[in-house]
Amino acid sequence: MRRRSAWAGLALLICCALFVAACGGDDSSGSGSKSTGATNGAKKLDAAGIKSAKGTVTYCAGKDTSGDLKEGVKKFNALGNGVTAKLLEFPESADEQRNQFIQRQRAKSGECDGFESDVVWTAEFANQKWLLDMSDYVNSRKSEFVPSTLESVTYDGKIWGTPRVTDAAFMYYRTDQVKSVPSTWQEIYADAKSKQGIVYQGASYEGLTCDFLEIAFAAGGKVLSDDGKKSEINSPENLKALQFMVDGIKNGSAPKAVTTYMEEPARRAFEAGKATYMRQWPYAYALGKMAPKIKGKFAVVPLPSFEGGGKAGILGGHNMVVSTYSKNPAATLKFIDYMTSAETMKFNAVKYSKSPTLNATYEDADVKKAIPFADQLKQAVEQAKSRPVTPVYSLVSQAIYKNVNAALSGEMDPAAALKKADSDINKALATF
Repeated sequence: MRRRSAWAGLALLICCALFVAACGGDDSSGSGSKSTGATNGAKKLDAAGIKSAKGTVTYCAGKDTSGDLKEGVKKFNALGNGVTAKLLEFPESADEQRNQFIQRQRAKSGECDGFESDVVWTAEFANQKWLLDMSDYVNSRKSEFVPSTLESVTYDGKIWGTPRVTDAAFMYYRTDQVKSVPSTWQEIYADAKSKQGIVYQGASYEGLTCDFLEIAFAAGGKVLSDDGKKSEINSPENLKALQFMVDGIKNGSAPKAVTTYMEEPARRAFEAGKATYMRQWPYAYALGKMAPKIKGKFAVVPLPSFEGGGKAGILGGHNMVVSTYSKNPAATLKFIDYMTSAETMKFNAVKYSKSPTLNATYEDADVKKAIPFADQLKQAVEQAKSRPVTPVYSLVSQAIYKNVNAALSGEMDPAAALKKADSDINKALATF
């Protein structure tokens, strides 16, 4: 997610719905992190070259609405270490950013030495051999990173990037209505029914994939087989999760209108005092602090567990990757090393409220002051899982959110919706 430095500046993040395309597992999600041989022959990045790297590199990213990338480039260039970085910005739309990257990689263009990669692009780009294998470099720093963030750059047993920014959703609640937050989804829905309800992102789009998988994974469900070649979404665990969400709308725990909500409608409903609970990304925290009806009357906690299951969140964020066609990969790595350093990570957290990927950053006193919910954020990130890691993720996600929305809207019963999703996903998997 993209955020501004000061809390007031975060009001610009109303466009933050774009971020959900970046919402990023372990074997329970069918992440495909085990070696399958799909990327055999991929080029490896020589981490040793960083010491003598020189020259100019271009880093490509979506529109830098926060300003942290521009400032990072400026500060890096001021070091005078022999490498100069340039930032090339693409449009804000995540789909358009992806298209821009794909066009260049298909053309074997070296225009982008490195780029800001959405957490769900890893498998697709690595499978095409468009990325350099960064395993040696990242493994040398492995203990520095929150483990879940490394899952988003792992595919086919290799690591394809360095986590720069992460995110995970919270459960928001009204402190004037809830004295003690229930520990399970079932208890929260029951409490919501007796109060003003719960809102979330239930529209037919990427956000719903995230919302559904948070509950489904917590219930013990999976999307893909461990080898990533077969759908496993039509399972008793996933059916239990979907039936739970459907029943929540039927019995009034969540409003029927939630089936049309993306991030902003859900946020506005909560800020207007129309809901007791809200599943939402961290960006809404700062905006809520400025909302008259809920100012000083809400707090956040990591997502709850599912009765009989466990806890799960969905990881968001961006990773820094190196293009196979870069003419100066060593210099690109030098830039990435700086941008993901402890110093830069702290600066971005304090000034730009960027969610850190490094463990130590969350313990820094200045970071805790700048991000009052830092402890809760780290918990949320630690329990988060990747969405299914597959080269055809966009089609898999579409199969999930379209059919889940159909069930939530009453157009299909949950069992039929999962059966259709299962068929759609297997068709998508058969294309690669």
